[in-house]
Formats: sequence, structure tokens, C-alpha cells
Amino acid sequence: MSTRYQFVVDGELSERALAAFPDLSSTAPNHGTTVLFGAVTDPTAMRGILARLDNLGLTLLEMRQLPD
Repeated sequence: MSTRYQFVVDGELSERALAAFPDLSSTAPNHGTTVLFGAVTDPTAMRGILARLDNLGLTLLEMRQLPD
């Protein structure tokens, strides 16, 4: 069973940066941030998302679990 999460990232991500997160959807950049959201299947998938954010040098401003 997966859980839906939202990740607010500092900056307006390019299409190339967004391509690093094929399992997540995004909203149009707003006020200097980008919102990624989607289902995260397990702790390993969560660590993978966080590692990609780190590897790209992105700053995670907020992460929250979304209601079902």
C-alpha cells in the first residue's frame, strides 16, 4: 500500500530536473518554489526521492503526507 506525499522544493525546477522524478507529478512553479506530489510505495522509495533531491542540490522546504 502506498502513501501520498507532497514535497515543496526551493526554486523553479527545469524540465530536466523534473525528469529525475518520473514517479511524481508537479505543479507549475509558484513564488519561487516547485511542488512535487505522488504516491510513495515504501521507505526505500522515500529514501530514493530524498537522495535524488540531495544529488541535484535541491533544498526541500516542506514534506507532508497527503490525506487519502
